[in-house]
Amino acid sequence: MAFDGAGRDPVSGEGMKSALLQWLRSHPDVVSGETLSAVLHTSRVTIWNHIQKLQGLGYDIQATPKGYRLAASPDIPYPFEFPEREGHMHHVETIDSTMDLAKTLARDGCPHFTVVVAERQTRGKGRLRRTWISDVGGLYFTIVLRPEIPVSHVMRYPFAASVVLCRTIRRMTGIDARVKWPNDILAGQAKLAGMLCEMEAETDLVSFVNIGIGVNVNNDPEPAEQKACSLRNILGRPVERVALLREFLDTYEATIGALDPAAVMREWKSLSATLGKQVRIVTPERVTEGRAVDIDTNGNLILETQNRTLETILYGDCFEVPNQPNA
Repeated sequence: MAFDGAGRDPVSGEGMKSALLQWLRSHPDVVSGETLSAVLHTSRVTIWNHIQKLQGLGYDIQATPKGYRLAASPDIPYPFEFPEREGHMHHVETIDSTMDLAKTLARDGCPHFTVVVAERQTRGKGRLRRTWISDVGGLYFTIVLRPEIPVSHVMRYPFAASVVLCRTIRRMTGIDARVKWPNDILAGQAKLAGMLCEMEAETDLVSFVNIGIGVNVNNDPEPAEQKACSLRNILGRPVERVALLREFLDTYEATIGALDPAAVMREWKSLSATLGKQVRIVTPERVTEGRAVDIDTNGNLILETQNRTLETILYGDCFEVPNQPNA
């Protein structure tokens, strides 16, 4: 795939669709084809062609002798639903994993903050080679980042993503979402969202960091994942995926554009469902148990073990250990 200097696909019509939708949404009454042609600096034939394409994608655009009116939009994260991002976004119906396509795009030179989003994944990736169940209705996407940082600072970026996503869910839904180390989002004890981070580097400098995120929005993960939940199941109503993704991307890009690791870690601690708990950390190599007492500036978990020593945990699956009843 070729990119121009700004990272946009120069032959796509995503920008025109985005501009057309913005104009129709800002003018709820009928807008004439002549007006649209004038304000968008294109022919009425081009306007009609884009109207037809949008109708084919599920947009209820009413065509009358006086012009066009947008009555309803599908809640699908098409690139043109993200003004000024459309050239950096890739939407697919079904894919093995957004992480795989994002890795290909990153190696081909795609710009910083390129986003791959899918309606469904057949082999969505979780941590430690697990599969993330990715049915229709959820939000599954990967962001390609190109920070000029040493490898040792990489985990600051998924931690910032977990904080921003948790904050976004709380603001949009009122749910008391919490972060679980390293990067899960919980509602109570049930998992709402998960993240995966992959990177490539040259010597000690990062070439790219890919952050894959899965959010259970309007899907129903519970039959297959007993400890998972979705926003719709909690609220009893659908949640707008496009609005959720738009707010997250805007806030996350601003956050990492002026990244303050200490501030991110302070907010993570304030939202934590892990700190202060007795936990068990499981890796392919070993199991470590202790009380989660802190995280450092790179997101590593600090455990106080049974013999009162502090141990730094770099990665692993984190499980809360239930309180033991008194004998």
